[in-house]
Amino acid sequence: MVAEPRTGGTGGASFGREERLAVLESVEQRVLWLSAAIVDHANRVRPNPSGLKVGGHQASSASMTSIMTALWFHALTAEDRVSVKPHASPVLHAINYLLGELDESYLTTLRAFGGLQSYPSRAKDPDPVDYSTGSVGIGATAPLWGALSRRYVDGHFAGAGTGRQYSLLGDAELDEGAIWEAIQDPIVPRLGEVVWVVDLNRQSLDRVIPGIAADKLQGMFAAAGWQVITLKYGHRLQELFARPGGNALRDRIDAMGNSEYQRLLRCSAAELRERLPGTGSTSGPIAGLIADLDDASLLAALRNLGGHDVGALSSAFAGVDDTRPTVIFAYTVKGYGLPTEGHPQNHSSLLTGDQMGALADRLGMDLGHPWTRFAEGSPEAALCSAAAQRLHRPGQALQEPPAVPSDLARPAPTGTANTQQALGRVLLDLTRKAPDAASRIVTVSPDVSSTTNLGGWLNKVGVWSSAERTDWFADDAETILHWRERPTGQHMELGIAETNLVSLLGELGATWSRWGQPLLPIGVLYDPFVNRALEPWSFGIYAGGQSILVGTPSGVTLAPEGGAHQSITTPSLGIEQPGCVTFEPAFAIDTEWCLLAALSNLGKPEGSSAYLRLSTRPVDQSAADVPSDPAARERRRRQVTAGAYRLRQHGKPVVTLAAMGALVPEALAAADRLAALGHGADVVCVTSPDLLFRALQARRGLSDAPTWILDQVFPPDRATPLVTVLDGHPHTLAFLSTIQNVPVSTLGVTGFGQSGAIEDVYRYHRIDTDSIVTTALDLVD
Repeated sequence: MVAEPRTGGTGGASFGREERLAVLESVEQRVLWLSAAIVDHANRVRPNPSGLKVGGHQASSASMTSIMTALWFHALTAEDRVSVKPHASPVLHAINYLLGELDESYLTTLRAFGGLQSYPSRAKDPDPVDYSTGSVGIGATAPLWGALSRRYVDGHFAGAGTGRQYSLLGDAELDEGAIWEAIQDPIVPRLGEVVWVVDLNRQSLDRVIPGIAADKLQGMFAAAGWQVITLKYGHRLQELFARPGGNALRDRIDAMGNSEYQRLLRCSAAELRERLPGTGSTSGPIAGLIADLDDASLLAALRNLGGHDVGALSSAFAGVDDTRPTVIFAYTVKGYGLPTEGHPQNHSSLLTGDQMGALADRLGMDLGHPWTRFAEGSPEAALCSAAAQRLHRPGQALQEPPAVPSDLARPAPTGTANTQQALGRVLLDLTRKAPDAASRIVTVSPDVSSTTNLGGWLNKVGVWSSAERTDWFADDAETILHWRERPTGQHMELGIAETNLVSLLGELGATWSRWGQPLLPIGVLYDPFVNRALEPWSFGIYAGGQSILVGTPSGVTLAPEGGAHQSITTPSLGIEQPGCVTFEPAFAIDTEWCLLAALSNLGKPEGSSAYLRLSTRPVDQSAADVPSDPAARERRRRQVTAGAYRLRQHGKPVVTLAAMGALVPEALAAADRLAALGHGADVVCVTSPDLLFRALQARRGLSDAPTWILDQVFPPDRATPLVTVLDGHPHTLAFLSTIQNVPVSTLGVTGFGQSGAIEDVYRYHRIDTDSIVTTALDLVD
């Protein structure tokens, strides 16, 4: 039976249950054909001067056609969102084509420049894509974080609606640790709108997956609080099981290893009659049962798994418990309906011209005209039209993000402070001086709020929860961090898994494009773990998520913690990450200006993410020498947010010291000592090597970016040999010498750190004041 959709019905198409099932199966066959033809055209028909394989995944698409047909043409509503497994992108494009959401001209462009992407992409595909996928495990978990983001937006600003968040993933994708980090997070069991459908085809890229792992996987989801639905057998097999000998057949298939079952799919009917009964006491009843079946019925029955039964799939979607997350294990055949079905090496195999011709004949299609739609007036055309009406989403008006001030107009800090402390102070200042902007900020951290100076902000705005929870320590006089959980809270804290944090950050940063409501998300984690989080954060940026990632504390400046907690490569990672601007300020006022500039770039079509690398090193703030004149102060702010400023300017410089972040005090001390030796030194404080590199590329005509900062900070008339120094890999700043083509020596960290006092650790890595002085003298003497 085919269950009724949750809402909307068929939008004008009137079918009885049995007729609807037949029409769904007919649409499924057309989706199978179109998805195979899209890949076939890209590889066999389209001119390919290079001769390199274009690629595509006909078999992986075929295992999903039933699931996706039942979902789009029966179960989905307009408010639902779906993450489609990467290798099933041709199926998504085929469905969008039948729904009128994709022009026919694109069907010939899979993996071509400017055409349909290899894997679903929100940013680059021409048809509707809810979630970008392709990074295994990351796209699969995205609907969890999308569900949280929708709830947050709807609770704070309304208008995000309801709807389920579906994830369609392959069973081999469950090998990814990101999956299990996500489902075990304490916040996930409350997400009743989440539905995962596992394409259980029992194959990976290279082989049939050994063993029978389904029971173990189902138990793991159940233990995490999920509803588990298993669709193993379709109606044809279920009917066979009800006949005499059926119990024996079921027991035989249940006990059968994956490889043996896959091998049976490659058998002719005669071979199947010999192999399927097996040996032992059950062989006779099974042989007797299948003796009554004609060859076509026997072959069809073996392939009639639950994941290819649109009626069973539709009923499963209707039976989802919306009070907790649900996973549906849908048994499928990889390559279902294709000549390659069930073969262990069919992952990226391509059908030949003869095989495509035979498939066209079987499905009633014309290989010479592969893109034929259903005939006007046919039941299939009516079903497609009804689904298109039901799934139509009205245009989303984009709300402009609130204005973020460029300067909070506080007096320049005095005394000793660090850039990590400045982060918390700026957030609190925004609640008073720019409440509209502050109301859009949402912070996320992996159980490190108190140690990254978010405590004051958290006490002010509270912790987000879908329902208010009792703070049992509210009356404890020794409690400093108040954990007030409520729907109005603006801080979201997950477990310690960084992958979860940045995946959520990406979805929070995409709300402007999903529901028209911009958020200003800031994720804070220890800088040594940015590398661990980089892939999902990068993928979130690729998918349109705009956010700020704060890595703190950072570098070997975190001396007592030792090498495992001392980041080395993160400064250059910030430069290399597309869609992101990186900052590493040295002073509190610089941190304020950089953070405000980063916030002003979020939540809009032309926006950008940012990465701030902060430190816990106490620094004398008077060394920033912030101008008191308003115009001069504004000039300094513009330079800070453009990448650098001249902190010390000597009358007759013979060397320039360019320092970043925590190493600026060493550069200033080195300049004083060099001056005492008769060598004038300019000191440049670099706040964003990223923006300086962009300016340099633009000056060379290789990109489009403002270049004025280069002339102000590195003017030709002050070009001298250059020493660069930072608490990170020295190549990060090496390019600065090419601005004026001067000699350069680069100082930084190239090895794992040591525990110890900061002076000892700096000396060990040759980034201390003595090393800067010696290096400068080597350049100028």
